Amino acid sequence: MTHNPHHAVLMLEDGTRFDGRSFGAAGEVAAEVVFNTSMTGYQEILTDPSYAGQIVTLTYPLIGNYGTTREDNQSACVQSAGLIVRELSGIESNFRSAQDLQDYMTAANIVGLEGIDTRELVLKLRTIGAMNGIISTTDFDSASLLKKVKAAPSMSGLDLAKTVTCKAAYHFEPQEGYPRREGPVRRVVAFDFGIKRNILEMLWAEGMDVTVVPAQATAAEVMAMEPDGIFCSNGPGDPAAVTYAISTLKELVGKKPTFGICLGHQLLGLALGAKTFKLKFGHRGANHPVRDEQTGRIEITSQNHGFCVDPASLPSDLEITHWNLNDKTVEGYRHRELPLFAVQYHPEASPGPHDSAYLFPRFKEMIEASKK
Repeated sequence: MTHNPHHAVLMLEDGTRFDGRSFGAAGEVAAEVVFNTSMTGYQEILTDPSYAGQIVTLTYPLIGNYGTTREDNQSACVQSAGLIVRELSGIESNFRSAQDLQDYMTAANIVGLEGIDTRELVLKLRTIGAMNGIISTTDFDSASLLKKVKAAPSMSGLDLAKTVTCKAAYHFEPQEGYPRREGPVRRVVAFDFGIKRNILEMLWAEGMDVTVVPAQATAAEVMAMEPDGIFCSNGPGDPAAVTYAISTLKELVGKKPTFGICLGHQLLGLALGAKTFKLKFGHRGANHPVRDEQTGRIEITSQNHGFCVDPASLPSDLEITHWNLNDKTVEGYRHRELPLFAVQYHPEASPGPHDSAYLFPRFKEMIEASKK
């Protein structure tokens, strides 16, 4: 590990300042500051496109102890704007590791901050709400930093799906030897609003041949591919700002069995007439309890979202299927007549570890039923 820490500063938009040490790349980044309560998975978090435009604070105090490996990347690059930890591990005790976190962050040109009281920072974000902040290894003047952070754009009204989506449609192929369920193979078109590799692998494992299309793909382009099903992925930013996708999904609703996750859940809700709102500090972690109203089972889920579907705005043809037990927000719904369902959480992330895995077979079963 080539780690030579220097002074680094975090300045929040309310004027709160934290002084610590830098790791990763040198420089400066301003973005929304959020926190994740997961004990592991820092590489998956960094490469999840849903974290684009956000500086992530990890609440677990020691980060980096198992290094990084290419196989754990959830996208082609690091997506988070920055990373804040209490302590960066000086060792990487994992035979799978190909690169320590320090060098991984440096190679990705991502600024990191360690050595601050992350408990104090998280308590402030929980009390006041997620807010913009700036990490700097070059400018330490409080007045200058505060001016910069106040000039940063708000997450509300921000369309980030267009910045993380693929540039052209492609056919997904998993790593060699990835297991697959026996049975008929069905064609699925997956909208890439910031899709994770794990989602694509689980769709493929259920016997789906997946073509990934950009967030701006039109309904005509999707239907021309003659899919058996349509999938709407996770992604970053304010769902209400992704107006082109909402319009496209309005055209596609009811034409093919449809499954949405996270941002896809929100966009489908908007397309069907519901509204969304920004949560105070969001849900980010791997220990969120969700109740399945259809079975009464409690699932331990992985979550990463700052916006939510307003239950009071749901049209009568949508039925809420899942509730968050921490704050009673909507975690899933289904259409009463059409083959369509969506969840707010991430069933592919496996925190339970298999509590939510049934959702991918459910999608496949919905597709099979539509063939009869």
